[in-house]
Amino acid sequence: MAKEDNTSNGHGPIPFAQTYFHGTKSALRVGDQIEVGYNSNFGQRKNAKYIFLTATLDAAIWGAELALGDGRERIYLVEPTGQIEDDPDLTDKKFPGNPSKSYRSIYPFRVVGEVATWQGHSMEKVLLMKQSVERARQLGINSLND
Repeated sequence: MAKEDNTSNGHGPIPFAQTYFHGTKSALRVGDQIEVGYNSNFGQRKNAKYIFLTATLDAAIWGAELALGDGRERIYLVEPTGQIEDDPDLTDKKFPGNPSKSYRSIYPFRVVGEVATWQGHSMEKVLLMKQSVERARQLGINSLND
């Protein structure tokens, strides 16, 4: 029996790069970069200091469903180009331990693919979540990401 070769370059195994999800209504292509500086979908909706990604499909679905704009909801596979950290709005304040595996960064994300098929939340759930986000905004509950 021949030994399986797990190398593609003769220098040893190639490590798997963690891929994350990013939900949005923006139309992007493989190779594009998602960067800070655009209007945020949440908080005070000013130029974003951070961009967001998640290791769970469900959190990315929420990102796509709650994103502002009229475009089609999309979920991209992304790779960070720099350091990422826990998103404090979805970890420390609401969900200790980061069960949604939600992160933020000041460094761009590279689009490496798009999730072609996914099941969104019910229209009722989305409406309730949008109302909750709007109530928080009206009450002056600001994002730690602003």
